[in-house]
Amino acid sequence: MKTSFFKLALMVGVGAASLVTPAMADDMGGAFSKDRFLLRGRVIGVLPEGGGHTTIGGKPDADNAVVPEFDISYFFTKHVAAELILATSPHDLSLKTSTGTLDLGDSWVLPPTLTLQYHFTPDEKFSPYVGAGINYTLPYAEKHGRDTTALDADGSFGYALQAGADYWLDENWGLNLDVKKIWVDVDASVNHGAITGNVELDPWVVGAGVSYRF
Repeated sequence: MKTSFFKLALMVGVGAASLVTPAMADDMGGAFSKDRFLLRGRVIGVLPEGGGHTTIGGKPDADNAVVPEFDISYFFTKHVAAELILATSPHDLSLKTSTGTLDLGDSWVLPPTLTLQYHFTPDEKFSPYVGAGINYTLPYAEKHGRDTTALDADGSFGYALQAGADYWLDENWGLNLDVKKIWVDVDASVNHGAITGNVELDPWVVGAGVSYRF
């Protein structure tokens, strides 16, 4: 699955990169049509799919979270931008087994994500975009649950795909909808290594908010 996704992300990234040269040529022909910086504030739902494996079997799982998100974009050309996405979310972790569900504990997750985007109609009121990029997920503030005595999780790199749209109310302010799929695998251990496993969070991140360009 990871190999197939990497190929897909690579194809999207190469496709976006191939558009940089003509877009730059278009920009050099006159003044930059819109402002180069874009800030967004969103409310996002982080929806892990859950999955993975452990040394005692069962299926690791994480609950959903609703949190604020902040991101900043820089436009290299009229159409091509890079976006840095910043948010952090809390998740309860569990292990579903044939005999019941174990409470492993909870952890906060910090997943900064950088995407390269292509904006199809940057000069119009309705401006959709697609993107692909990379993510680093850092668990922190782990706490063990009622069925464990300790919980530890490691950080990991993953990939991200993105699609969204801005609807501009005026020259500076707009509304935004955004959907991301992030592939995240986290190595974790409980009870000081007595049980180890790999947790496949792989969340969908769905958000809505306000955009400001300058």
